[in-house]
Amino acid sequence: MFSLRGCGLCVAASLSKKHLPLARFIGDSAAPVAANFDVVVIGGGHAGAEAAAAAARCGSRTLLLTHRVDTIADGSTVHAESVVLTTGTFLRGVIVIGLETHPAGRLGDQPSIGLAQTLEKLGFVVGRLKTGTPPRIAKESVNFSILNKQTPDNPSIPFSFINETVWIKPEDQLPCYLTHTNPRVDEIVLENLHLNSHIKETTRGPRYCPSIESKVLRFPNRLHQVWLEPEGMDSDLIYPQGLSVTLPAELQEKMITCIKGLEKAKMIQPGYGVQYDYLDPRQITPSLETHLVQRLFFAGQINGTTGYEEAAAQGVIAGINASLRVKRKPPFVVSRTEGYIGVLIDDLTTLGTNEPYRMFTSRAEFRLSLRPDNADSRLTFRGYKEVGCVSQQRYERASWMKSSLEEGISVLKSIEFSSSKWKKLIPEASISIGKSLPLRALDVLKYEEVDMKLLAKAIPEPLKKYIKCRELAERLKIEATYESVLFHQQQQINEVQQDEALQLPKDLDYLTLRDVSLSYEVREKLHFSRPETIGAASRIPGVTPAAIINLLRFVKTTQQRQMAMNELPKANQSLCDTESLEERQL
Repeated sequence: MFSLRGCGLCVAASLSKKHLPLARFIGDSAAPVAANFDVVVIGGGHAGAEAAAAAARCGSRTLLLTHRVDTIADGSTVHAESVVLTTGTFLRGVIVIGLETHPAGRLGDQPSIGLAQTLEKLGFVVGRLKTGTPPRIAKESVNFSILNKQTPDNPSIPFSFINETVWIKPEDQLPCYLTHTNPRVDEIVLENLHLNSHIKETTRGPRYCPSIESKVLRFPNRLHQVWLEPEGMDSDLIYPQGLSVTLPAELQEKMITCIKGLEKAKMIQPGYGVQYDYLDPRQITPSLETHLVQRLFFAGQINGTTGYEEAAAQGVIAGINASLRVKRKPPFVVSRTEGYIGVLIDDLTTLGTNEPYRMFTSRAEFRLSLRPDNADSRLTFRGYKEVGCVSQQRYERASWMKSSLEEGISVLKSIEFSSSKWKKLIPEASISIGKSLPLRALDVLKYEEVDMKLLAKAIPEPLKKYIKCRELAERLKIEATYESVLFHQQQQINEVQQDEALQLPKDLDYLTLRDVSLSYEVREKLHFSRPETIGAASRIPGVTPAAIINLLRFVKTTQQRQMAMNELPKANQSLCDTESLEERQL
């Protein structure tokens, strides 16, 4: 069990591999108290909020602790069965503006020094990364009238499958505005590099959302987009996405006013850089539990990622598994073939990262199958049956959609006409009447000009019921469009899953293993990463195909030997039973 105890304004932590205590902040009650929780989540950012919500949905008694001075200074002790660390940029965080640096996890918040030191003492491999944030601008000082306005989607598509519409009308949503940098911005950056210590650091920053200084150096003589985003419905601040900068504040103001639409802009808060510790993610399992300390989970930027979605996705998985660990249930793991969460975690735990990691569709081998529209069919049923973190309402909605899709596809396959008849029914479709073979309605739906509404108009019975739900009609169109390629991709997925399904024994000591031919380099990599499957081992850089074949043979031989040993007592018992029966008969 972990023990978490309030410790004033300093951050202290003690994690023992045997007793697993962890000292940390707790609330602001008047007298010290002791409380027991199933799961304690440390950090209230994107990863922490999702981890706490996921653990609570799983039925665990959950506590979320945030790093704020006003929630520290009372001596309380909290006991936890599992702990999730979501420290963000706070581990030995340092803020940089120009040549000035001061310890902070973000502007106005103290860093976590003691916790970082304790994790190091436990043996965790620690690295250093950097990121940054743009300045904040007063909305009233921006000349939006000369900028490119970007309006929201109409109709807006809700994120949740259980919602038909979003809560706000498109016309009431706030637009964003697009502007660009110019050569004068480049000049200011290049002339003042000597006043920017953050950009000169060898610490790796984000490749895919770099600072304006990095963009000017990496892509000279180019204009760069700057999206002016409102910080909230009731906020007076504008977030200039794409203008992350760590120049001295007065130079930031000078640079901002060179940009179209920002000529009279008022800077409320300067941009700044953050340098922070992260832990090599190869030290965690696919359930996000650490190898070194049982029931300790990491999620978010502590694992070397950057981005809101990346943090939130890890939080969900960490919260679920922290809860399952308390209940002594098997971990919940999403594979690469099931979701982008699986791709992200597999990349981290097998490949590691030396720069802030972002999740892109291009990282997935089967991205045509991993679409937003079918996330419910991929993950909702697992979440409901295996974990219990999915509500009955969401499960019933997913079940209805699954059965409706299957029924709709079956009906569309059953309707067949000649191409000439289809052309008469739907003249808008670019169907060639020279085709001799009959066409299914599912084939006709593949044409770009055809959707379920048009198809149901041509054949009201039995198709009209499938256009009552917009989402169902759209998903039938998608399934029809990708039918053939999805069939072949599913075959590839099945092949990959066969390798993924072959579990590697958790107690393998790769450094001393004798019955398999592996180089010392490969043994070291396997020992450090501790892959759970053959598929995961195959993605570790430096682990050769030959090594994978040898490891595969070893595992299969070991399994066969174990099965034979398990069968031996049964055979001996059967022989004894037979001999006993013969004796009785005599």
